[in-house]
Amino acid sequence: MREARACFSAKLYTAAAVMVRRTLEGMCIDQGTGKKQLFAALSDLRDAKKIEGRLFDWAQALRALGNQGAHFSKEAVGREDAQDALELAEALLDYIYVFTAKYDKFQQRRAKSSADKSSS
Repeated sequence: MREARACFSAKLYTAAAVMVRRTLEGMCIDQGTGKKQLFAALSDLRDAKKIEGRLFDWAQALRALGNQGAHFSKEAVGREDAQDALELAEALLDYIYVFTAKYDKFQQRRAKSSADKSSS
């Protein structure tokens, strides 16, 4: 993500989109998906209920935008698309790493609280 942001700051929007795609690949590997193709890896995250429908759709849109940047074409990635890619990737990473950890901690605390009350 740092490289994606740096590319965006340097107005290298196509490169930023490619780096966002690379970030998604890293996230999938970190989350334990065994698939090499990003589409399949994101599908694994969805099937494992680590991401839900809209996040999966977002991730697929980011994957497609990254593909647009990674493969030679006459259509470059524009500033707005690159900015959207950064924002959506941040939201996805927050969901996977921040929101999920907070939710799990909340669930554990509530379960402990319920167990403490029932043993009283």
